[in-house]
Formats: sequence, structure tokens, C-alpha cells
Amino acid sequence: MLDSVSPTRKTARRAGALYLLSAAAAGVPLLYVPSALIVSGNASATAHNILASEIVFRACMVSELTGAILFVFLVRTLYRLLNGVDTKYASLMVTLVLISVPITCLNVLNDVAALTLLHGATFLSAFDTAQRDSLAMLFLGLHGDGITIASIFNGLWLVPFGILVMRSGFLPRILGILLIADGCALVTVSFTALLLPGYLDVVNRVAIIPELGELWMMAWLLIKGVREQPLPVAAAVS
Repeated sequence: MLDSVSPTRKTARRAGALYLLSAAAAGVPLLYVPSALIVSGNASATAHNILASEIVFRACMVSELTGAILFVFLVRTLYRLLNGVDTKYASLMVTLVLISVPITCLNVLNDVAALTLLHGATFLSAFDTAQRDSLAMLFLGLHGDGITIASIFNGLWLVPFGILVMRSGFLPRILGILLIADGCALVTVSFTALLLPGYLDVVNRVAIIPELGELWMMAWLLIKGVREQPLPVAAAVS
């Protein structure tokens, strides 16, 4: 009964809930827009899809921003949970997240620019429809590149997070190892996309398994929370 009301366990489950909400809010548009609305190599068809589903496209922009905002609250909660383990790594974890969030938010401007072009405002009258569609496709591509850059930091923060989990004593060490593997996989995929895009498909196939590390961490926080930790750590968290 004591465990069910433990402040540390409540903090862990709150982190798990924020983790799930942030991942869903950010992940759904990143999966839906490229698969359902963007037609590779066909700017006209892409423009038609987006304008026909504009409210969905706008909802995806808002969802992506919401995921970034929730990410800030998530890392704040994780800092409260893990700061007592090692302040240095906890601060590094927060710093890396706070670098990635502005990149994600500013990246949504590429979608805003694409919509502006597709609507053909008066000041765009110098461009015909085909040109505006092509420019919109360019900005949609830049949005994808922005995701790649943000993913570097989304991978890096998992390394100090994983170290903290391994050292915590109240979370399974294996989860920390999985987080570090996940972070290394995300960084490798991102740099491959920038340096050697021809090998990206191969690297993605190899990285798909370690990239599941965050899902295990999320599930553990939601379902199990934490084990009762030693008093010094509990006091620091409080």
C-alpha cells in the first residue's frame, strides 16, 4: 500500500504518461503526413492532397508542436525523478532536450510556408501554380531534413538518460542499456541521412530494433513505476 502512494512512484508514472502523450502527439503527424499526403516526386498531387485535407494537415502541425511542448514537461519530470542519482547527467539530459525542442518548433514553419504557397497569396502572383507547388514541395522536404537534425539531439539525450537509469537502483539496468542503444541508433541514422543517404535504407533496417528502447522505458514507467529507492535518493527527489 505504501508503494502505491510513494511520491517517487507517482513521479515515475507521471513521466510515463507524459512520455506516451509526447510520443503520440509528435509521432502521428510524422507518420501520417509523409505516407498519406506527400507523393514522392509529384508536387501537383501532393498539393492536391494537402489542400483537400487541409484541416488534417493543420492539425498535424499543432500536434507536432504539442508533442514538443509535452517533451519539455517530460524532461522536467524525469529531472525530478533522477536528479538525486547524478546531477551532472540529469542536467545534461535536460540541456539536450531543450536544444531539440526549438528546432522542432521552428521546423513547423516549413509546413506553414508550404501552405502559404499552396494558397497562392497575392504577393505570390509572380509564380504560377506549378512553381508554387514545387516550392511547397521544397519546404515539405526541408521539414523532413529538420526532423533529421532534431533527431540527433533526440538521440543524444537518451545517453545521459540511460546512464541515470542504470545508476538509479530503482529502475532496471537493462532499460538504461536499451535507452543508450536507442540513442546511438537515432544519431547513427541521422548522420547517415546527412552524410551517406544512399545507405539510409540499410541503416534504418539495422537500427529498427534498438530504436524500440524508448518504448520499453515508457511502458515500464507507466505500468511498474519504480522500485522503492534508498533514503538518500528519495530525499533528493523529494
